[in-house]
Amino acid sequence: MSHEREIAEEQTFLDVALGALDHMRAEATSLRDSVAVAHRRGAGDLVERDVVMGTALQRLDQLAIGDQPLFFGRIDYRPNGEGRADSYHVGRLAVSDEDLNPLVVDWRAPVAEAFYRATGVEPLNLARRRHVAIRAREVTGVEDEYFTDEGPAWDDTALRALNEEGLVEGGLALGGAGALLAALGRARSGRMADIVATIQSEQDQIIRSPLAGVLLVQGGPGTGKTAVALHRAAYLLYTYRATLERQGVLVVGPNPLFLHYIENVLPSLGESGVRLSTIAGLVTNIVVRGHDSDDLAALKGDRRMVRFLSRALATRQRALRHDVVIPVGRARLILRALDTRDAVERARRRPGNHNQRRSALVRELAQRLAQAYRARVVTGGDSEDEDELATLGELADQIRATSEFKEAMQRVWPRLSGAELLHDLFGAPALIEAAGRGLLSEDEQRLLYRARSASLDEVAWTAADAALIDEARVLLGPRRRPRAHVRPTESALLEGIDLDAYRGDIRAAALREAARMAVAAPPEPDEAEFVTYGHIVVDEAQDLSAMEWRALRRRDLNGSMTIVGDMGQATTAASAASWETVLAMLEPRRPPTRVDLSVSYRTPAEVLDFAAATLRAASPDLTPPRPVRRAGSSPSVEVVAPGDLASTLVAVVRRELAAVSPGRVAVIADAGRVGALRDALVRAGLDAVDPTDDASSGLSSDLVVVAAQGANGLEFDAVVVVNPAEIARRATPSVSARGLRTLYVAMTRPTRRLALVSDEPLPASLL
Repeated sequence: MSHEREIAEEQTFLDVALGALDHMRAEATSLRDSVAVAHRRGAGDLVERDVVMGTALQRLDQLAIGDQPLFFGRIDYRPNGEGRADSYHVGRLAVSDEDLNPLVVDWRAPVAEAFYRATGVEPLNLARRRHVAIRAREVTGVEDEYFTDEGPAWDDTALRALNEEGLVEGGLALGGAGALLAALGRARSGRMADIVATIQSEQDQIIRSPLAGVLLVQGGPGTGKTAVALHRAAYLLYTYRATLERQGVLVVGPNPLFLHYIENVLPSLGESGVRLSTIAGLVTNIVVRGHDSDDLAALKGDRRMVRFLSRALATRQRALRHDVVIPVGRARLILRALDTRDAVERARRRPGNHNQRRSALVRELAQRLAQAYRARVVTGGDSEDEDELATLGELADQIRATSEFKEAMQRVWPRLSGAELLHDLFGAPALIEAAGRGLLSEDEQRLLYRARSASLDEVAWTAADAALIDEARVLLGPRRRPRAHVRPTESALLEGIDLDAYRGDIRAAALREAARMAVAAPPEPDEAEFVTYGHIVVDEAQDLSAMEWRALRRRDLNGSMTIVGDMGQATTAASAASWETVLAMLEPRRPPTRVDLSVSYRTPAEVLDFAAATLRAASPDLTPPRPVRRAGSSPSVEVVAPGDLASTLVAVVRRELAAVSPGRVAVIADAGRVGALRDALVRAGLDAVDPTDDASSGLSSDLVVVAAQGANGLEFDAVVVVNPAEIARRATPSVSARGLRTLYVAMTRPTRRLALVSDEPLPASLL
């Protein structure tokens, strides 16, 4: 156990480092305040103010670590040839004293690598690695690992004394095993915490992988793949700051509840400029309120929808059946159906998207009418003075402005948005049949139909619809031509500013800001203009459909992605069958790198052993991860009569709440049962909430009721799974592989205790 002398030594250093951090904050605050009150005379001064103010605010944001420990480790190198032994404290951010001497190094810095990578076999020239436990501003414990014979190593007895949990017999070699067990033994908070203090060697290698290309990480429950992906985003932003701050970083999660669960991780690591979103959240101007059946979601996510939508759009590009009269002043022009047929055929052969080609078609037909009218007037003598006739361009503009011509063009080649195309398509069986003939079965065509809503605002769009709308927007293109704002030039904005007087990072920021302000750009992009990102992190990637992958590829700027997931937890109807299928859909620009996380740190051995048979039944080719710890509690199973389910559930939940207090308990069931189970628990006096309800306290509540279909990525101290056979069926007549994977997800959410309650026979994998 930690000795008082080592604790006192680290406490002294902590006090010095905290004093230096306070000084750094004071400097940033002074810079902010001085800029805020400084007198500015011109546009250049305003740019200078904005740049310096932005730098000061960003610095204050980085230095705001809250109650997180300033540092958590120390590495001592072996003496060099001159007898000097270097030592570094590793923390959340770099801290220097007033003379700019480094006190704490950032965990992402190259010098900190040895803290995570060193092992007994490869000590990386370290003599000692120290893990420091800090609560608030007080050092509470020290754990030393020696890579020489100079000090003692911790044994299993000492490690298990940290809490009620312990390492698996013959377990794997861990870096900072005591710190890891202590972190895992703490109660869940309802928000994902960073693991920067307990990153293991295999995790660190993934985090520090190069930026370029696709990195695919397969990892079972508890392997830390989500945490690794988020820490990798923080590492890449630190290492490639100049590139990624400009290009942006996107983190994609499976649902809003998951994003809320992970949203604090990157800010705690000093990175607040990352966008978190679902795939549907990337599709602007629609609100997802509806839900598809599994069969319909699978169909909408199928790659055949690309061709289906292209065909559907072609049906909206059609000639008039009859001639149309276009009144222009006292004249009556005839828009001939034959002319529209020729124009449509030519427009279809033109390059570009639908709305771009529409503009050309409209101009052509208006010009043709204007020419016909002018020829008739000149040759027919309808005007005494030819000079009084409008020019062809003016005539064409008059024709295009008439309501009759506009209405005719909407029938011939309508200007459409993606939402309008999908709404019209799914609301008309004839359009569905025309687009799906020979491509979709009659049953699939019927499945797509839904009654039209009175307006687009009333449509209950689903997540699968969002990906289809995104695809349609590519085919359609922007609905409007962007109008640029006139802005001053870059040189004018920076006139009078002595950039050489500032540090390199401030100088670069000033140039970037001036360039941004000087460029003429539309006030906001059209919905068919997609924002791209320099790096994309995709979590729970196994559940994305082919159409969702296509939507994600549109946001990929240069082929740099981190993809994490577990095929053993593929639970959506449209999920891919394998990672090979995913990569084929993604079409990476260079050979991808695949890494497997094989060690489960979070999920205890008792739970993984219990769930292993369900994984084998669902995915025989997959191997569950190896656990490193035991929780000291075996899963419990209670099968009761149908009338006793509610009372038994209440009793089990009370037991689990008491066992993990002050931790958190989740009741996980099929989505159709969530509301009824929550109501039953509330009637029994338990404060149960549905975390997807915006009015609730969410995952921070002590007791939540969660749908198994949306539990991916979440973790709780204890989990009570209700009617596992019902989850395994997924609203179908019999147990399916996807249903068993959903059950596997539900059973592997706890960090300490698992209980099952059922009023029907258990699935075969649990017998």
